[in-house]
Amino acid sequence: MTTDAYLESILFFKGTPVSISFLAKVLGKNEDEIKEALDVLEEKLEDRGLVLNRHQNQVSLGTSPKSSGFVETLIKEDLDKDIGKAGLETLSIVLYRGPISRGEIDYIRGVNSSFILRNLLIRGLVEKVKSTKDQRISMYNPTFKLLSHLGVKNIEEMTQYKEIRQSVENFENEKQNDRNE
Repeated sequence: MTTDAYLESILFFKGTPVSISFLAKVLGKNEDEIKEALDVLEEKLEDRGLVLNRHQNQVSLGTSPKSSGFVETLIKEDLDKDIGKAGLETLSIVLYRGPISRGEIDYIRGVNSSFILRNLLIRGLVEKVKSTKDQRISMYNPTFKLLSHLGVKNIEEMTQYKEIRQSVENFENEKQNDRNE
């Protein structure tokens, strides 16, 4: 496979912006080679459904502006559906454990939560923020819109928030202590 094909695979898999230096490291190339391959990929994507987005030293795949009407229709279809049991479960985790990473949500739920989180992001119920400990990790928080839907001004006003949050922290501390023994 060519370098541009590998880049396309990586960008599709990641689904979020990645740095050129990260791509160079992963593929064992220098940054100039990556930039050249990105130019080739961008050219190959012309008149396709995807575009290469570039911002500063970050790149990602996105949908073509030419298909925006179609994509908007799909988004509206997603928004018209109920969020379902998996969505409620994920929202509960974000509410009582947030900020929380997708990996932690996946671990708690026991399944991949990418689609559910995407749906909640589109609906404006959760937001993605960078971790304060590691800027490479995205964390999920409830939004003001979600809190407003729940009829609370801040998260601490949620029913039994402090008790549930304390129970979760106690459980995690006990689990960590068991691992250390």
